Amino acid sequence: QLQLVESGGGLVQPGGSLRLSCKGSGDRFNDYSIGWFRQAPGKEREGVSCFSRRDGSTDYADSVKGRFTISRDRSKNTVFLQLNSLKPENTAVYYCAAKYSCVTKPNNVAFDVRSWGKGTRVTVSS
Repeated sequence: QLQLVESGGGLVQPGGSLRLSCKGSGDRFNDYSIGWFRQAPGKEREGVSCFSRRDGSTDYADSVKGRFTISRDRSKNTVFLQLNSLKPENTAVYYCAAKYSCVTKPNNVAFDVRSWGKGTRVTVSS
């Protein structure tokens, strides 16, 4: 029954920034860990970041550490992903997902996922 809606994508120049939002359908949204994923053209979906509900810790893929930041506003049932220093290879559809945990499993990007959003497109181009 969970519904997640992403927003904030768009066209940005290399080196630019965007802030993506993932808004949940209700208070239950705050009972889940929230992960961000992306799928670039011609590539498989991959995990980008995760905000753990259990301890508030955050995880990042090595490729985005230092450039992307995940945060949460529980009062608004929203999780954000700040994208800085964007590169053309970051072009992708970005998805958020409600998860039971931030645990990952090799070759199973959907591990522990309860529900997916429909995605928001980020295009990095000059």
